[in-house]
Amino acid sequence: MRHWYALHTKPHKERQVAGILRTRQMDIFLPLLRVNPVNPRAARERAYFPNYLFAHVDLETTGISALQWTPGLRRMVEFGDQPAEVPENLIADLKRKLSQIRAAGGMTFDGLSSGDRIRVVNGPFEGYEGVFDERLSGEERVRVMLELIGGFQFKLNEARTVRVELTAGNIVKLGA
Repeated sequence: MRHWYALHTKPHKERQVAGILRTRQMDIFLPLLRVNPVNPRAARERAYFPNYLFAHVDLETTGISALQWTPGLRRMVEFGDQPAEVPENLIADLKRKLSQIRAAGGMTFDGLSSGDRIRVVNGPFEGYEGVFDERLSGEERVRVMLELIGGFQFKLNEARTVRVELTAGNIVKLGA
């Protein structure tokens, strides 16, 4: 009987492992999301779970060694000495969540340009509005200019702007 299994790959080898397993006629789910990277030469898609992918196989028919010795694969995720089965409904939920993220335009930096109005939705600056400045090197980091004066928020022309570095997930773009 076929089940979903989580596979742990070497860094940045998710696509390689997925490609090899697909050539072996295995059903593979590699959750990818479109991103707008800082480096223009970087990949436009990245793994939703870095270093992981899922295989839908019958281990009794296929044999565990068909997976274990795949180039780029570190190991199958196990509990005890048994490969961990991933519930079918979890895979369906992941696919649904990725579809929602894609429908919303992607994650993190998609749709953000320097000068866009933003609101901080999490963290110590929650509720403050400001202006998106730039993406920073590193995973999902941004610089925003918050409009502060004496701990209160004012309109841009009355404000003292403070540059703050935040996790991109803590901000949302305000409507035009």
